[in-house]
Amino acid sequence: MTNKFKNKYRITSSRLKNWDYGENGAYFITICTRNREHFFGEIATVDGENEMQFNEIGLLANEFWVEIPKHFPFVELGNYQVMPNHVHGILIIDKNNDVDDLVVETLQCNVSAENEIKNEQMANISPKPGTISTIIRSYKSVVTKNSHYIHADFEWQERFHDHIIRDAESFEKIQNYIENNVANWKDDKFYN
Repeated sequence: MTNKFKNKYRITSSRLKNWDYGENGAYFITICTRNREHFFGEIATVDGENEMQFNEIGLLANEFWVEIPKHFPFVELGNYQVMPNHVHGILIIDKNNDVDDLVVETLQCNVSAENEIKNEQMANISPKPGTISTIIRSYKSVVTKNSHYIHADFEWQERFHDHIIRDAESFEKIQNYIENNVANWKDDKFYN
């Protein structure tokens, strides 16, 4: 984090180098709200058990997570849980071999060489279609847009956490962690 760009420190990427985040696989995702503020509701104890009680924004966050496969048909959902200040979920990318058939041909247009270089540079640093980053960016965007009608100050943390799930044992462990997240809220590192 010692490099500066435009006199600001740059945070090095936490993404695994040489890994294509559009590759088939299971990904454990955690997205936090700005300053871990409780924008989604609260955990309450009802009849001795913890229960997530969603507010309006929490209902939106939950609803839009469920809709991810409608917008990204190659994505399946594993366990997920909207918590008071974060969302945990498993996204499973399963692209079949017919994905190339879905590619739309674009028309050629004339642009200056200067713009072409700039466009190429932007393309290199922009999230690629069909990747985890694109999926999360879309999710965060739709939740933010709709949440601002309810609470103008709603914001996400700029980044998100991801973990590539590499085997069945890890998958089960993470599924169980998510499933028990509400029950174990007081022990959660995002509890504040």
